[in-house]
Amino acid sequence: MSGNALIVGAGPGLSASLARTFAKEGYRVSLAARSPVKLEGLCAETEAKAHACNAADAASVARLFQDLDDAGATPDLVVYNASGRVRGPVAELDLEDVHAALDVTAFGALAVAHEAAKRMVPKGKGVMLFTGASAGIKGFPQSAPFAMGKFALRGLCQSLARELSPQNIHVVHFVIDGVIYNPDRGAPYDDPDKTLHPDAIARTYLEISRQDKSAWTSELELRPSVEKF
Repeated sequence: MSGNALIVGAGPGLSASLARTFAKEGYRVSLAARSPVKLEGLCAETEAKAHACNAADAASVARLFQDLDDAGATPDLVVYNASGRVRGPVAELDLEDVHAALDVTAFGALAVAHEAAKRMVPKGKGVMLFTGASAGIKGFPQSAPFAMGKFALRGLCQSLARELSPQNIHVVHFVIDGVIYNPDRGAPYDDPDKTLHPDAIARTYLEISRQDKSAWTSELELRPSVEKF
C-alpha cells in the first residue's frame, strides 16, 4: 500500500480519474461528497469508501477526518477538487449564491487543509493537492465570483506551501487552463483534441505527489497544446 488518499469534492470527471489512478498505485482511497450515493459505482470499481461531507461546513469537514481516523484511513495525501461557480453580469448576481460558491471554493479548501495539517504536521510528512483554474490567474467577464474563489485558493496554497514545506508537507496548486474532456456534456467538452483528458491530469497529480523534496513543485499549469494563454 502506498498510503491513504482522500479526494474532497468527488464526482465524475477528474475526481473519478484521480480515484482510479491512486487506487491503481496502491492507495486506499476515500471519497468525500455531499451526495455519496452517486459514488457507488466508482467505489465498486476502485474499492474506495465514500463519505458524506459538505466542504463549506467546517464541522462537516472535522467529522469527515474523525471518521477517517476511526477507520484507520487518516490521509497521507489530500486532493481538494471542490469548487462553486456562479456566472452572470455583476449587477445581476444573486449574492447568496455567490457567498455559497466562495464558501466551497475557498473556505472549504482552508477547512480541509486545517484538518489535514493537524494530522500531517505531527507525522512530519504529507501531500496536499489543490485544483485551481486559469480564473485564479486572470479574471474573466461575468465570472467575478469564480475569479474571487480561485484567486483566494491560489493565495491559500502559496501561504500553505511557505508554512508547511519546511515541515515536509508538499503543497501544490494546479492551474487547470482549459476545458476538461467529458463527451457526455457535448461541445466543447467532447473534442479530445482541444480538451484536457482527466486521466492525463490525474497522472500528473500522481507524479507531482512523488517528487523528491529537493525539487518540489508548488504550482503547475496544465493546458491542451492548442489552448491560448
